[in-house]
Amino acid sequence: MRKLTFVCCLMTLWTHALHADDKLTGTVVGKSGSGLDLGSPHVITRVGWMSSQRVQLGVFEGANSPDFMDALPLFLIEDTGTNGSMSYADVDCSRGFRYVRYVSPADAQGQVPELEFYGHQGEGDDSHLYQITNLPTVYIHTLNEKNPYDKVHEISSQLTIISDGGTKLLSEPGTIRERGNASRDFPKKPYRIKFDKKQHVLDAPAKAKKWTLINNYGDKTLMRNLLAFELSKRLGMPYTPYGTAVDVLLNGEYKGCYQLCDQIQVHKNRVDITELTPDDNEGSALTGGYLVEVDAYANTEKLWFRSDNGNPVVIKSPSEDSITVEQKNYIIGHFNAMEWDLNRYLDKNTFLRHFLVGELSGNTDTYWSVYMYKKRDDELMYTGPVWDFDLAFDNDQRTYPVCNKSDFIYRSGGSCTGQMRLLADIVALENEESESMMLDIWDEARHKELTEASLLACIDKMETELDHSQRLNFLRWPILNKRVHQNPQALGSFKAEVDNVRRFIKERLTWMDHRLCYTYIPSGITEVSVDPAQPYDVYSLSGQSCGHTLDGLRPGIYIVRQGAASRKVIVR
Repeated sequence: MRKLTFVCCLMTLWTHALHADDKLTGTVVGKSGSGLDLGSPHVITRVGWMSSQRVQLGVFEGANSPDFMDALPLFLIEDTGTNGSMSYADVDCSRGFRYVRYVSPADAQGQVPELEFYGHQGEGDDSHLYQITNLPTVYIHTLNEKNPYDKVHEISSQLTIISDGGTKLLSEPGTIRERGNASRDFPKKPYRIKFDKKQHVLDAPAKAKKWTLINNYGDKTLMRNLLAFELSKRLGMPYTPYGTAVDVLLNGEYKGCYQLCDQIQVHKNRVDITELTPDDNEGSALTGGYLVEVDAYANTEKLWFRSDNGNPVVIKSPSEDSITVEQKNYIIGHFNAMEWDLNRYLDKNTFLRHFLVGELSGNTDTYWSVYMYKKRDDELMYTGPVWDFDLAFDNDQRTYPVCNKSDFIYRSGGSCTGQMRLLADIVALENEESESMMLDIWDEARHKELTEASLLACIDKMETELDHSQRLNFLRWPILNKRVHQNPQALGSFKAEVDNVRRFIKERLTWMDHRLCYTYIPSGITEVSVDPAQPYDVYSLSGQSCGHTLDGLRPGIYIVRQGAASRKVIVR
């Protein structure tokens, strides 16, 4: 096995390996690291390092381009080691690299006195690559190693995702920039990545260019958004954003555990409606599709308006670069019409499902930001998808503890932009049809997957999957004993934080059943026939009389009382 060694000195130098036992000198300087030009590709099988400063989370990487734009990880140091002693690790990467180097952690300014690389000459292959943890590894290198610095400027990048235990590789050119609003103020930054061409990413349904990397800095469980997406699916939202936990490294530096997620956009397998073109300016074509966001930060965007009732609305699609005057005027007019006639223009089904996701999760920000969309040749405005749950599940000091409140969270300290609190009141609480529909939605979900046991099992699964990555994340961001963002408390460990979410789920399901005047019957729903020859009474799930026949009732679940027996029946 070939041994390739270099020792720290005071000048930057790439050197060529000529013989099997050459001892080569190079430099370890600053974040960009330093290493060896091996002259030709070598498969690295082992690395060694001596520590004089902190090396934990330092990264070894290999490349075949001297600017390291095509770099892949070789090994991430998880342990501190012994100061002044050599440590070694086997490398599990089958690709050969001409260039190898070490990248120091962001907060480690000292040099590594000695590094050693072992391996053999050869191109190798991509049959097995190094994956940091059991989670997919997102490895990003930017042109000239420039870090993203705002939401506007896209930085040219090579975007790489290693998954399936290192056996699957996606590596394509693209760009990266920052994203988000308040989350951009955290030291752990959120990002938007964009491939030059549409890609199938991991097991996501959409083939798309744009993807988000959610930082989840203030969520010490690292799972609140993912758990809320599960609630969205179980409560029957038409579209729930794809999301999965990943490890992110940028220019060789470990950034932490993130959530790789859909970009919310009009797109097949995302918000799947007709995408307008600049030629769609009259007739049926002008009617859709449109994607808007009622957003407290709307005035920071270029394409937005304030509705007649005072709601700040961003037009997300068509984009500011392609929208026409006719299209802008149409969606502004239609949104205003919806506010004045909710019964006619608002789809209550999606609004109420969205409402229930927000309330079950105890999300302070449900009506701080709300996505809505309009289809072509359909006068209804639909609500969704759900988004932004880092303050949910009892993670906001302003509303903690959520289950001690007697009313819904949006009416008990929740953040509501514009007049969204009033709109939610009108739709969800001041409408008998909505009340009955909401109970039907809740009852159906409670008798499927919205149970305490299934939700706790989901949390258990996420906790196990996140365990390795969370340990690295909180080495990089040591905040478990600190209150950050709106944390009501600092519980000191990942396990304690997850246990707190478990407690909340148990309490919140009971709270929601009580608030909705709903009795959960674990035996489930059985479809039965009713003998029309015998008199019977029909009631809604809330106990409201619906008459003495099932004929003419809209589809849903009802209680039928016939003689001394009462049972739930499904009207299809």
